[in-house]
Amino acid sequence: MSVEEQVVRAAQDRADALAAGDRARLEELLHPSFRWVNHQGGTMSRQEYVDRNAGGGLVWRSQRLHDPTVTVVGTTAVLHTVVSDVVATTSGDEEFRMPVTQVWVLGDDSRWTCLAGHAGPRLSA
Repeated sequence: MSVEEQVVRAAQDRADALAAGDRARLEELLHPSFRWVNHQGGTMSRQEYVDRNAGGGLVWRSQRLHDPTVTVVGTTAVLHTVVSDVVATTSGDEEFRMPVTQVWVLGDDSRWTCLAGHAGPRLSA
């Protein structure tokens, strides 16, 4: 498997952990210094992100990555994709599409972890 494929697999694992509400797996995939900027411009630390997305107020149904591209420089990779998110709302499931950029780093244990990410803005259907 190429390095680019490894990063895409790690990103898909993160998306699957969101959909499953798998807090432990999500924590494994996020770097301890992880930061996220959501589509509304809000920022979250690793703990805030895990709390909100795995057992918090937001219930994920799925996240699909569309045509991800990866640029690797040394032990750092930048993934660009468009995601389709399906989340539960008070009026039923709702789908959001938006561009996402993620920065992944390769650890001493040869595992890729997500160091940072940015989602948005929302795209029209």
